[in-house]
Amino acid sequence: MDSAMQSAPISKGALWTGRILSAIPVLLLLTSATAKLLKPPNIIEGFAKFGYSETMIAKLAIIELACTAIYLIPRTSVFGAILLTAYLGGATATHARVGDPAFVGPVITGVLLWLGLYLREQRLRALVPLRS
Repeated sequence: MDSAMQSAPISKGALWTGRILSAIPVLLLLTSATAKLLKPPNIIEGFAKFGYSETMIAKLAIIELACTAIYLIPRTSVFGAILLTAYLGGATATHARVGDPAFVGPVITGVLLWLGLYLREQRLRALVPLRS
């Protein structure tokens, strides 16, 4: 690794905090994808409210699961975070477009994704050095 790209080693506390913060959005995304695959009536009604057809539900669940899996693999976690940011951006826009105050949920999920990743991923710390 280039000396300009190196950062301080990650402490055990930061590593575990990052893992826990990363687990929260992963659990939310897995729950969301599972609900989409099961298609209970409230999911179908919600998608209709947002202007999406029922045929989109399973497709979005598969995308959500794929992006989450990529995020969970340490070697591809940064790429997964980028993909999930795009996915969550679409969710935010969908909620905001209809005036649903729940648009903050995907925003908070995205922040937790990146904060958890930043705390546990040395490569990301090297790219985005926060210094006092």
